Amino acid sequence: MEKNLVSVRLIMGEIALAGLSVEEERRIAQLEHHRILPDSELQQVEFLFKMFKKPCFARGELVGVSGKAKSGKTFVCSILMALCFRNQVLSVDRIEPRRLHVLWYDTEQSEESTQDILKNRILPMTGLSESQFPKELFDVFNVRGEPYSERLPLLETAVSRYKPDLVILDGIRDLVADINDGVVAQEVVERLMHLASEQRCCIVCVLHQNKSVEDRNLRGWIGTELKNKAFEVYECSKSSERIFAWAQTDTRKYDIPDKLKFAVNDQGIPYRCTEEQLLEAQYEAQRKLAEERQKSGDGSKLTPFNPKYVLGKEKRYTVFDIPLMFSDAMEADKVYTEQQLLNAIGKLSNIATQKILREQIDKGVKQGVIMQSFDACQQRIYVRPKPKPKQSEPIETELVF
Repeated sequence: MEKNLVSVRLIMGEIALAGLSVEEERRIAQLEHHRILPDSELQQVEFLFKMFKKPCFARGELVGVSGKAKSGKTFVCSILMALCFRNQVLSVDRIEPRRLHVLWYDTEQSEESTQDILKNRILPMTGLSESQFPKELFDVFNVRGEPYSERLPLLETAVSRYKPDLVILDGIRDLVADINDGVVAQEVVERLMHLASEQRCCIVCVLHQNKSVEDRNLRGWIGTELKNKAFEVYECSKSSERIFAWAQTDTRKYDIPDKLKFAVNDQGIPYRCTEEQLLEAQYEAQRKLAEERQKSGDGSKLTPFNPKYVLGKEKRYTVFDIPLMFSDAMEADKVYTEQQLLNAIGKLSNIATQKILREQIDKGVKQGVIMQSFDACQQRIYVRPKPKPKQSEPIETELVF
C-alpha cells in the first residue's frame, strides 16, 4: 500500500509538470491506484468449499447455478446452505473450521415453500432441530411480494447489514422486469459484483436455462451477463424422477471435471449414490411409473422399448435380441448379481417392469448367451462367457506333380 502511495505522489508531481487538467489528474491518480505489478501485495482468493477436493465458491465473486425447470437447482442450493453448518455434505467440504453465515434471498417461491424447504430439507441436512435453528448465522428472506425496483436495493441492504459469507440469490431473473434488457442486465450484474467484492461474500445466482431441450444457455441477456462475469458456473440436470447431477461448466480457476450425482429419498433429502445405486434408483423410478400408468389404463404412454434390441412381435409380445442386449449390458467374464443385471438391461432396453426383465434373463440362460450360478449365500449370479474365436477354414491347396 505504501508503494502505491509513493507511486501516486510521484505521478502527481509529473502531472503538475505536464500541465494536465484537474480532471485528467484525478483519473490518472485513480488509474495508478489500480496498477498491478509483479510484487503488488494483493489479497489472495479465498474459497468457501471444496468439491472433489478442488476449491470452489470464492469470496468476493459471483457464481452461477443453472438448469432446466425442476432440474435440482434448489436441491444444490440447499446442499450449499447445509454446508455452512456441517463439515461435509455429499462430496463437498467446507474449508473453514468455523460455521459460515448464510443469507437466502428467495424471489421466486411462495413464503410457504421457502419455509417448507427450510424446515423439512435444509435443517434435517444440517443435523439441527428446529429449536436449534441458528438465527444469528442464517438469514432467510422471501421478497416475491416486492416490486422489481425494490428487490436489488433490499438485497444490497441485507448483505451490507448482516455480513453473510454465502448469499443464495434464488433467482437473479426476478431482479429485472425484462431479462432481455441488456442495459439493465449489465447494471444488475455490475452491482452484484461490487456487492460481493465489497462485502467479501460469495453470491450464488440461480437462473434457468432456455426452455428448448437442446439449448443449455442461461436465459436472456441477464444470463449472458452472468455467464461472462461469474467466477464459476454450475449446471444441474435431472435424469430420472429423483436422480440429479451437479457439474461445473465454467471456471476462472480450478477445473472440476467430475460430476456429482445424487438421488433424493422419500423425505426429500439428497444422498450421494454410486453408479450402481443410481441405476437401481432409475430402474425403480421406471418401474413405479410403468405400474402407475398400467393401473390407470394408460399403457400407450409408457416409454417405448429401445428399438435397437427389438426384433419384432409374436402375437402381442415383444421379442428382443437377447445376444445383442446381453453383449451390450455385460462385460465378458465379469460376475453380475441378479439386481445388477436387471438394472443394466433395464437401462439399455427401457424395459420398466421386473417381470419382463426376468423373462429376458431366463431366455439368455436358455439360449446359452449367459451362464447362471450361485454365490456362497445362494444368491443368483450371472456371467457372459467370452465368445470363442472363430476357427479359420482350411485352405485347399492344389498339389502339382
